[in-house]
Amino acid sequence: MSREGKRVRVEIRGAVQGVGFRPFVYRLAHELGLTGWVLNDSRGVSIEAEGPAPVLESFLERLQTEKPPRAVLLSVESDWLELEGFDEFSIRHSEESGTKSVVMLPDVATCDDCLAEVLDPQDRRFGYPFTNCTNCGPRFTIIRALPYDRPNTTMQGFVMCPDCNREYEEPLDRRFHAQPNACPVCGPQLQLWDPNGQETAQGRDALLQAAEGLRRGEILAAKGLGGFHLMVDARDDGAVGRLRKRKGRYEKPLALMARDLDQVRQICRVSPDAEALLVSAESPIVLMPRLDDAKVADEIAPSNPYLGVMLPYTPLHHLLLGKLCFPVVATSGNLSDEPICIDNQEALERLAEIADLFLVHDRPIHRHVDDSVIHLMEGEAQPIRRARGLAPMPLVLPEPAPVILAVGGHLKNVVALSVGDKVFLSQHIGDMETPQAFEAFEAVIRDFLEVYEAEPVAVAHDLHPDYPSTRWALETIGGDEAGWKSLLAGKPTVEVQHHHAHLASCLAEHHIEGRALGVTWDGTGYGTDGTVWGGEFLLGDTCDFTRVARLRPFSLPGGDAAVKEPRRVALALLWEMWGEEVLDREDLAPVRAISTGDRRLLGSMLAKGVRSPQTTSAGRLFDAVAALVDVRQSVSFEGQAAMALEFIASEAENGTYPIEVRSVADGGEILELDWEPLIREVIEDSQRGIDAGIIGARFHNTLVEAIVAVAQEVGEPRVVLTGGCFQNRLLTERAAHRLRESGLDVLVHRQVPANDGGISLGQIAVATARLASHDGKS
Repeated sequence: MSREGKRVRVEIRGAVQGVGFRPFVYRLAHELGLTGWVLNDSRGVSIEAEGPAPVLESFLERLQTEKPPRAVLLSVESDWLELEGFDEFSIRHSEESGTKSVVMLPDVATCDDCLAEVLDPQDRRFGYPFTNCTNCGPRFTIIRALPYDRPNTTMQGFVMCPDCNREYEEPLDRRFHAQPNACPVCGPQLQLWDPNGQETAQGRDALLQAAEGLRRGEILAAKGLGGFHLMVDARDDGAVGRLRKRKGRYEKPLALMARDLDQVRQICRVSPDAEALLVSAESPIVLMPRLDDAKVADEIAPSNPYLGVMLPYTPLHHLLLGKLCFPVVATSGNLSDEPICIDNQEALERLAEIADLFLVHDRPIHRHVDDSVIHLMEGEAQPIRRARGLAPMPLVLPEPAPVILAVGGHLKNVVALSVGDKVFLSQHIGDMETPQAFEAFEAVIRDFLEVYEAEPVAVAHDLHPDYPSTRWALETIGGDEAGWKSLLAGKPTVEVQHHHAHLASCLAEHHIEGRALGVTWDGTGYGTDGTVWGGEFLLGDTCDFTRVARLRPFSLPGGDAAVKEPRRVALALLWEMWGEEVLDREDLAPVRAISTGDRRLLGSMLAKGVRSPQTTSAGRLFDAVAALVDVRQSVSFEGQAAMALEFIASEAENGTYPIEVRSVADGGEILELDWEPLIREVIEDSQRGIDAGIIGARFHNTLVEAIVAVAQEVGEPRVVLTGGCFQNRLLTERAAHRLRESGLDVLVHRQVPANDGGISLGQIAVATARLASHDGKS
């Protein structure tokens, strides 16, 4: 068929709404002399264009090569049609019909053009903290429904003034259909409140007084894009201490916000890769090595050589930090284990005992989104927390999947929804420890189902029967509730073992359909045998797995209490080795750290097997060694002891300890890593006065060599390193290097966290594979 003088229809899927894509198409079509139209629809952007075939072919090519900087094209499909006879090229109103699979764009950091206007005394937006355009500003946090048009956002209540409306309606303007478009005349406004909710200042004065409060050492609750930050002067030991005490966050590192790169370089060693992340449109918190002479309070990140720093990512942050000559703590506006506050009144109620001042505004936040956290692993970015700037960008699957809801795990919860060939991952929800966290979990699920008008064919959940996410899934599908939950009633469930989800998550993000050896190490995961797993080697694919190796099991006296007290874990290992006599070994640090009465009680529990579940957890093995070298005997947050052991480890040390890899019978032959020779050597080195940093490095090196030994024994050429333990840079980088030296292909996480924030993707992958093979469990 001749294509001379034809019409082409183009369907574009991806992050193409709210990024200036339609005006880009409009300008390109006019430049090429084409007629037709472009519009947003529920799946992305649709285009019809008419003209000579060679010109249309150039148009199709340039759509992809010259797209707006924030646009992400996941697919571009075109069909050639007969001429329609359009008179001009126009931008049509959005269509809302059809399956909703358009990508909601994450919130985008302030672009250079908008920042220049905010800082220009001659510009009408000078000093305006809510300036944005099609290239930047709020997206995910203000969208109520799709498609992304102003009436479907929390900006619906702000009527644009004539100047803003003129920008909004002009296809050649940078603010054409910028849905949050506003100015000082017609847009949101700032207020400063005291802890009683009394307004003390407005607008520019509110900003100036907030900055003055920070200079005085006061705690400021500042409303940002996805919720409130709690801010204090990062140099002020007293202010940081007060914030920690009031917030109930006693040792976990606090995030910082610096005015600019120069200020970051005064406190951190900034690599080119870290700099690129800091200034990116995602603007995450980036973990970087702390300078010895960094002028920030020691309590920002106690005993931690890294600082988590971000740059201002809204005009409000730029204006506030511009009034200060120091970086500020910018931690989530919540009490520990609760979701971040997003509503002014809610913040006043929940944060009144923490904050001295409240910098608020009247633009509603529709959904909470914390700041993303990223570190560099093998020189490349790896998310630790996937939230603002990253969520809810989907991961694309090789093939379309059924609509499946995955409810994640217990810690670092993230839910996922598959629609077509995309898996939409929610923002970080957090640990499911409080009623507020559970409410946020439910709200995110409802939000996803309503926004995408999705009816899942199945619900995937963790194997652990007592996880709140698991109970919710089983109760909801078995219930008869009305409303949005009725979409799930009676649907089959797919239970996914925790460590299999870790393995499947990494395979899915790398588009691997075959099998791999998954080294899945973390703190806790419910095993298929009812014990606590955590030091596993799983040989499998997204459909199924075989447990081919594990750490030698040991007890956890007191269960969850042992997670908070590494000395208990160390005592359990020592008990396995020496029995009751260990209770009198006061020459051993963890024994000495336990009172005589508690030792006897723990010994009785271990002897009788009472409240002492068996585990193979690699995370708990790290805890035990940290206690044996007297680095940490108790912890205030998950992973603290393991982090301390990593941070003291001497990178120049190449020695190892013995660890036996043997075959044992456990419902079949399985390889077991016997930690006892390693622990004996750790104790002997410690008692000989060997530096704890040397011992820590030898411990890491020993685990690396054990991983290589098991991989060589199993013989699978592809190895996945996944689970929370592989956030440990020293362990991961050395293991990956040695495995590659051995000729093996190594996969690590790049798009989702190695920790439990990534398992909902794995649950989707497993459920999809099992449903396809008719092996789903209901």
